[in-house]
Amino acid sequence: MTTMGAGMDERRGRRRGALLAAGTLVAALALAGCGAGDSGSDSAGTAAEAPPGAQGALDKGSGAEAAGTAGAGAPDLRVDQRAIIYTGSMRVQVADVDAAAREVSAVVTRAGGFIGGDQRRSAEADAVAELELRVPAAKFAAVVEEVAKLGRQQSREINTQDVTEETVDLEARIVTQRARVDSARRLLARANSITDLVSLENELGRREADLASLEAKKRRLADLTALSTITVSLAGPAAKTSEEKAETGFLVGLKGGWEAFVTSMTILLTVLGALLPWLVAFGVPLAVLLLALRRRRRSPALVAEVSAPPPVPAARSAP
Repeated sequence: MTTMGAGMDERRGRRRGALLAAGTLVAALALAGCGAGDSGSDSAGTAAEAPPGAQGALDKGSGAEAAGTAGAGAPDLRVDQRAIIYTGSMRVQVADVDAAAREVSAVVTRAGGFIGGDQRRSAEADAVAELELRVPAAKFAAVVEEVAKLGRQQSREINTQDVTEETVDLEARIVTQRARVDSARRLLARANSITDLVSLENELGRREADLASLEAKKRRLADLTALSTITVSLAGPAAKTSEEKAETGFLVGLKGGWEAFVTSMTILLTVLGALLPWLVAFGVPLAVLLLALRRRRRSPALVAEVSAPPPVPAARSAP
């Protein structure tokens, strides 16, 4: 009996523990469901109470954050993806300047470029030609090497300018300015008074002018980056290769003074030679006329002096 009673008590204790655990689980599930419902209600209430403008601003901010997150990333540092302006100048001594100039033109045409400027001074052996070449940036180095092979290269200077950041900044400013122009146009379409109409037209004109200026700068940068500039000087065999060095000293000053004196005398004699025919043609007759007039004025004075009677002394009275 004692053993049987102890077994029954043990089974009852187990049942009570199981029931207590089941009740605790049900209570936990019920509380979780209530909390979820309250949270949903609070969220719905908050969304319903938020004003439309604030909600739009929140949505816009979220979209901007998403766009910024999507657009963020490491910058592209590859050379072929950067905007670089190539410029160069070189001087090449050739046997025939005209023939070399024609060859340079052919090289530029094959590279897909053109001659931007052509200045020549032809004087046989000391002839000089100044050519401005516009070639695609990808063919810049190849064109420079081909031109250098036309004769004896005397000088070369290559410069580069990275304008990637400036280009990106211009594009961003253009996008922003276009949005401002569109906004001004929309406001202009909804203008209800003459005052508003005039004010909005002036503002729209100013914004469109700013946009046109930015677009012009972008086109200029695009031209400079797409087509590189090479200034080529083709010199004949007798052309001076470098400028004369400046000299100082007594002998240099004496030489300069003598050259200035000779130049001045040459100019003076030249002027005198130019005036001499006029002096002969008009000066000689004028001198003869003046001499004749002078002699004519002297002749009556001489006659008067000869023909005048001598003075008679006055008679003295007796004492």
